[in-house]
Amino acid sequence: MVERHAVNVDVSGSNPDGGAQKNMNKKISSGVVHYIPADVKKIFIASPKVITAWEHITPLARNEWICWITSAKKDETRIIRIQRALSDLAAGKKRPCCWAGCPHRK
Repeated sequence: MVERHAVNVDVSGSNPDGGAQKNMNKKISSGVVHYIPADVKKIFIASPKVITAWEHITPLARNEWICWITSAKKDETRIIRIQRALSDLAAGKKRPCCWAGCPHRK
């Protein structure tokens, strides 16, 4: 398993006074197998539209997003997937496109 470090992703419209940091204790739903990584949680919380969409998709769909993001082998790929998740969730998409699905769920 590859060890992951916090990834900084610029989130358009994020609160410059650190509003996302203040909300790190905010409860955010996870998937059925995977828990949302702290850096992804911070990024999602910074976007009200994304966090609303996140809370309205099923636990299985959240699991797919988390697994898709965390299964990236390179940090560059992970950053791209986080950015795509932000735009896709904000656009109303419920699952990552063109991905076979989480191999960890039973």
